[in-house]
Amino acid sequence: MVGNPILAAVDGSASSYHAVAWAAVEATRHRSPLHILTSMAIPTGFGPGMSLGEADLELLRGDGERILDEATRVARTAAPAAEPGITSEVTFESIIPTLIERSQHTRMLVVGSRGLGAFQRGLLGSVSTATTQHARCPVAVIHGTAAIDAVWATKPILVGVDGTDNSALAIELAFEEASLRGVGVVALHAWSDVTGLDLPIGDWADLHRQEQVVLAESLAGYSDKYPDVPVHRIVVVDRPVRSLLEESANAQLVVVGSHGRGGFASMILGSTSNALLHSVEIPLIIVRSK
Repeated sequence: MVGNPILAAVDGSASSYHAVAWAAVEATRHRSPLHILTSMAIPTGFGPGMSLGEADLELLRGDGERILDEATRVARTAAPAAEPGITSEVTFESIIPTLIERSQHTRMLVVGSRGLGAFQRGLLGSVSTATTQHARCPVAVIHGTAAIDAVWATKPILVGVDGTDNSALAIELAFEEASLRGVGVVALHAWSDVTGLDLPIGDWADLHRQEQVVLAESLAGYSDKYPDVPVHRIVVVDRPVRSLLEESANAQLVVVGSHGRGGFASMILGSTSNALLHSVEIPLIIVRSK
């Protein structure tokens, strides 16, 4: 029985085609269908009383079909044995609400990190930001060609751990991805407590041991479930965003939760989301709780 598809959004930009290539390989790994979607909608408020006739709509549809044809070609080149198949669709609905609504029945949503910015389409930062905050499925944000570069294929999966239930969802996905790719997991728990700056060295050591316990408890059971996945644990006293970005240089994929207790997952909210979404140079998957 075929499960929910992986949904890739495209707008004709190079970034969105990189996203489609990554999505095609990911769909093949999971034996999931790949559905490619492009929106030719005109944003509300674009000019006073603007409307399009049937001929104009057909021109836009033709433009959308050309984008999808190229996206499908890219997908089949990246994953020639893609199963159970690739489908595509032009919509005239606004892209952000459409993606969020479709995410309820999607295994994973895949978007590029930047786009064309044309009025009828636009996988810009606003789309990746909105979907990572509101989608009901994991969202992969793809940066550049490193997503499918063989040089990166042996590198581990990096997962941010903060000890929350939402972090557990990210850990589960990270181990699944690592098992499918035949690589290890780097579990990184970053913590900093400015209220403890005046503590004696011994107390800092106790706090560090406590955070090591948080990481160990968060990872409990995963090595038994995924015995083929080696795990490297890192506990650092540092800002989560900075430590994640630094460690990402040695990984092929970063996985984090969407909110948490002030650690990795919570950085997806507010101003730090832009630092992560637009600074990390490898694919990023953000896992939201249902």
